[in-house]
Amino acid sequence: MVDLLSRVKENLIIDHDEDDSLLQSFILAAVDYAERYQKIPRGYYLNNVMPESTSQAVIMLVTHFYESRDGSSAGFFDGSTQGAEQVWQTVNLLLSMDKDWKV
Repeated sequence: MVDLLSRVKENLIIDHDEDDSLLQSFILAAVDYAERYQKIPRGYYLNNVMPESTSQAVIMLVTHFYESRDGSSAGFFDGSTQGAEQVWQTVNLLLSMDKDWKV
């Protein structure tokens, strides 16, 4: 998950460590969401390789959590509520790519 932190910080263009614990909590929440959405055991990605599409979904979701901490927008660059909805749709589509549909 260390790699996820560095990728999230790169995506957010953050070059300091002050928000690392906040970002780690968002990463845990996003990974938990991914595991539940994909209907795999909680903690699965702690010991197993995360597919790239799932990784990208987690990065997008963490970025969304970080940029919209006030809960009123889709983040710094988008002041509309439709932007937040688009983030969730994209995240769910990415997670669907790695979901086991037989479950």
